Amino acid sequence: MYLMILAVIWGSSYILIKKALAGFSPLQLGSVRIAMAGGMLLLIGRRSLRTIGRHQWKWVALSGVVGSLVPMYLFAFAETEISSSVAAVLNSLVPLFTLFVGYFAFGIGFSRNQLLGVLVGFAGALLLIGIGSLAHPGRNYWYAGLVVLASLGYACNANIIKSKLSGISPMGIAVGNFVCILPVALVLTGLSGALSEPVRASAEFWPSVGYLFLLCAFGTCIAKVLFNHLIHISTPVFSVSVTYLIPVVGILWGLADGEAFGLKQVGAAGLILLGVYLVNKKKRLQVQAHKNRSGS
Repeated sequence: MYLMILAVIWGSSYILIKKALAGFSPLQLGSVRIAMAGGMLLLIGRRSLRTIGRHQWKWVALSGVVGSLVPMYLFAFAETEISSSVAAVLNSLVPLFTLFVGYFAFGIGFSRNQLLGVLVGFAGALLLIGIGSLAHPGRNYWYAGLVVLASLGYACNANIIKSKLSGISPMGIAVGNFVCILPVALVLTGLSGALSEPVRASAEFWPSVGYLFLLCAFGTCIAKVLFNHLIHISTPVFSVSVTYLIPVVGILWGLADGEAFGLKQVGAAGLILLGVYLVNKKKRLQVQAHKNRSGS
């Protein structure tokens, strides 16, 4: 249930970012998005900050930077050059990065089968980027690398929450994240001129604010709490397997908005999801074996 809800919410986020860019620059969009989401979370969940211990704030801050602050700006800049559907598919790399971050930073082992999954997934990502650059020679598809970096940030965040913040409530983590990154966003909101008269005078300003409100209320506030809870009750790799379904939702929204997504791109996306499947396969086999032992 959590996976389905998150897939619909986050799968719709990419088209909302694309629509909001009509009235804001990428820097303005990222700043206003963080400021708006931070205000919402503080309004509804400030009491949950009591669940954060003094020694845990450094991990909450790091989680906020790699899981919210940096990715929100990276996606805003990326979608100035690549389509929302391609961004949704590339975000499927998160489970692959989660595996590597878990190994190098936290000593979590992986199998040869999982390594194969990583290689297959990255091959699919390179193929998808290559197809997109050939189909749209006027666009700078190096910006797709920003989505890859954002995916790495999400993977780091999943491992940090699971290994360092398991005793904090999901709402507490979400609110704490934004308490730490809100000052940066407020400063950049002012410096970027996001609320200046020329920006507010644009015909696209209020529609963009509306898209950002939906993005913050659902894609950030509600989804963040759900995702943090999902990590607590599962594993980091399983929790980010929501990316199986996010590309489907993202592609459907892109097609509805007139974006092109051909059979070659579908094939490349399939390779990425195959890689994700191989990465998660070991986990499912281990769980089934444990159930069999328990039953016997």
